[in-house]
Amino acid sequence: MKTMTMFFLCLIFTPSIVAQEISKKRYIANLVNGYNINVDGKLDEPAWQSVKWENKFVQFEPNEGNPPYQQTEFAILYDEHNIYVAIKAIDKNPGSISMRMTRRDDIDGDQVGIGFDTYYDRRTAFMFAVSAVGVKVDWVISNDGENEDFSWDPIWWVKTTTTENGWNTEMRIPLTQLRFREGEEQTWGLQVFRTIFREEELSTWQHMKRDASGLVSQFGTMNGLKHIQPKKTLDVMPYVVARTERFEKDLDNPFRKNGKSNNLNAGLDAKLGLTNFLTLDLTINPDFGQVEADPSEVNLSTHETFFEEKRPFFIEGKNILKYKLMFGDGDLASDGLFYSRRIGSQPHYSPDLENDEYARMPEFTRILGAAKVTGKTPDGWSVGILESVTAEEDAQIRGVGNSREQTVEPLTNYFVSRIQKDFNDGNTYLGGMLTAVNRKIDNTQLDFLHTSAYSGGIDFIHKWNNKNWMLDAGWYFSHVKGSQKAIRNTQESYIRSFQRPDADYVNYDTTRTSLTGQGGKLTLGKLGGNLKFMGGVAWKSPELEINDIGYAQQVDNIFQIFWAGYRIYEPFSIFREISLNLNQWVQFDFGGNVTAPGGNINWWMNFKNYWNAYGNFNVGGTQLSNSMLRGGPSMKLPGYKNIYLGFSTNQQKKLTFSFSTGHYFSNEKDFENNQNYNLGIGYRPFKSLRIDVSPGFNKSMDELQYVTQKDFENEKRYILGRIERNTLNMSVRLNYNITPDLTIQYWGQPFIATGKYSDFKYATNTKADDVNNRYQYYSENQISYNANDELYFIAEARNNQADYEFDQPNFNVKEFLSNLVVRWEYRPGSTLFLVWSQNRDNFENSGNFRFQNDVNQLFGQKAHNIFLVKLSYRLGR
Repeated sequence: MKTMTMFFLCLIFTPSIVAQEISKKRYIANLVNGYNINVDGKLDEPAWQSVKWENKFVQFEPNEGNPPYQQTEFAILYDEHNIYVAIKAIDKNPGSISMRMTRRDDIDGDQVGIGFDTYYDRRTAFMFAVSAVGVKVDWVISNDGENEDFSWDPIWWVKTTTTENGWNTEMRIPLTQLRFREGEEQTWGLQVFRTIFREEELSTWQHMKRDASGLVSQFGTMNGLKHIQPKKTLDVMPYVVARTERFEKDLDNPFRKNGKSNNLNAGLDAKLGLTNFLTLDLTINPDFGQVEADPSEVNLSTHETFFEEKRPFFIEGKNILKYKLMFGDGDLASDGLFYSRRIGSQPHYSPDLENDEYARMPEFTRILGAAKVTGKTPDGWSVGILESVTAEEDAQIRGVGNSREQTVEPLTNYFVSRIQKDFNDGNTYLGGMLTAVNRKIDNTQLDFLHTSAYSGGIDFIHKWNNKNWMLDAGWYFSHVKGSQKAIRNTQESYIRSFQRPDADYVNYDTTRTSLTGQGGKLTLGKLGGNLKFMGGVAWKSPELEINDIGYAQQVDNIFQIFWAGYRIYEPFSIFREISLNLNQWVQFDFGGNVTAPGGNINWWMNFKNYWNAYGNFNVGGTQLSNSMLRGGPSMKLPGYKNIYLGFSTNQQKKLTFSFSTGHYFSNEKDFENNQNYNLGIGYRPFKSLRIDVSPGFNKSMDELQYVTQKDFENEKRYILGRIERNTLNMSVRLNYNITPDLTIQYWGQPFIATGKYSDFKYATNTKADDVNNRYQYYSENQISYNANDELYFIAEARNNQADYEFDQPNFNVKEFLSNLVVRWEYRPGSTLFLVWSQNRDNFENSGNFRFQNDVNQLFGQKAHNIFLVKLSYRLGR
């Protein structure tokens, strides 16, 4: 846990009424007046000697309002081009200063920083911080702390030095990197902060309440900035990438017979100030070869996995393009109208090949170009616009005596727009969003895709009573168009399943060429004080379809929730802080059926020895799954109990540990269970090197795992089986930070997942009161297995004549993913990457988990190695 950033993130989720009025501090910035300031951290220029230094910091954490363990001083100067910041972190024991070398935006150890609310809207701030060893972190806060964007990487300079009295920081922040109004004299919000790592203490210049609603609204003010003019950003960064791949030769495969391939590519990134408040980010033919791969998984559910965005262009400014469909910050938080991973994803179509044919498929759809306009105007309008075009992609296919191409992804245009207007001193927000996807489909094999997909919504937030209470409401819609096949597939998708025989409340129409849906949410909560609570409801109609550019894990859903939480911020007994939450929920489908009632209690404790402990206990009533049988009738499932516990040790130590375990039990004995165990070991042998090893093991059993469906005597047989699963993974991460600008990072993950099926059965009376009456086992006389063909044959009439068959579904998946990146920012904004990626994979359908054998098979495979060099050069001011 990185102390400074995590402390500020915690502020977002601890809003409350200010119990008593706290006086706002005021700082007067001084003009440099012709002095030359050399940013070296020594603070020996005459300008720093003549300026008035400000101090009187107070604790924010752990003992709010108390004097800090060590005091801090700062001063601010400016000229027509820059803001200069000097901070003296006084420390009576300089040898105890924690100096940990890390990567940018991932700082650790002792830290200082400053935040500017340059719009003075009490909602938005530009944040700059640095560790004692000189590593930067910078981010943008919006919506008064509800959103933070750590992907923002402005160009600025900072140096730190240690002294006999502590350590010093000196910053130069160009005005081109900030946004502010024109005016004879500026008034900005201001906050300066410091973390003393060994005490886990955060102190601030402007006293802030931990239970206060919002963050930026609690800043002090800064005056004295006179006759400075807003500057427009102009940064152009061309880049070139050289890439080579090495893999196992396959003499029969014309695309792999040489065992290698080479590629040279080039592109352009740019950041242009359209106005003082609006910035255009542009990328042409982007390359993301340095980005870490997604972790391995085997997903047997009907829900799509959500993967975090890692590509720099789409990360920066992502908060301004966010429209959340649900509430909270847990599993529901990923649902939204815009999911950037849709742009440049894997092609949707895989060609059918003849026995003697081989194909070379593009791994990802090429992004021809993308442009993004973001910013905030002086009158309170927040604006975000994204436009992107992805290429038509073809698979190259070769066989004996023939060669052809087949289109696997159409030319596609993506458009996203987001606006928000704040009123009433930032207490009221009104916003809207529109998205559009348009595909040029000229090939019949792609007519299962929507030709166009549109979505949009409005949202409204109002806070009152000193931001103690909040009303959050929103409504959104979707409209997709395409061929009859495309809209039929949409209706039949797992999250929708209009074809279900018991779905009498939806209109399943195979002649449709469009589909329109809607959804919304309404929440009301008291977010102040130690006791907080919120009640809400959210809904998504069965027809809603946003997954061309958004993300919705589930539709046909009405979700009611009540949450109450109690926080103890002040240390007592053995605790530094305690959080306790209680949740209750009920979910329905649009037919009025209760699908998922439940509730939980969860807690988090921080101890005075800097250990953490956490856990939750969930209970759920009888569930009703509309998707389990993939178009079959709804299936009633037993309720459950689930407990999750974990702890982590003092992160200040060289050697750290964390452990968590979860146990899921069905209310029906031997029906379903799940156990997982996760261990984290971190070791920092010296300040520049951090090693983390995180093994995890999951073991589960489910009596009703979907296998397939077959036709039998004018009926459907929905075939299920008992599955026993084992999953073992281990993430290994190494960070070696030679300097703040030269880093080496390695990530590797071996992964083994097995599934063994038995006790095959088919669904019968899926909503019977007795779980045993919801399915029928195949008897020994009805089922037989052909090991040569790996097929199960079913003779329901017991006459030795097979009525249908299905594939043996066992699996043993083994993968190894790794990524080594050397990153050197050889001048501000200009970067050299050296990358080595290695992938290995192996599959067999035994379903057996044999650790030693699985590891030998995995690493006995020929590796697929990718080496690349990427060089970018910043041209700008």
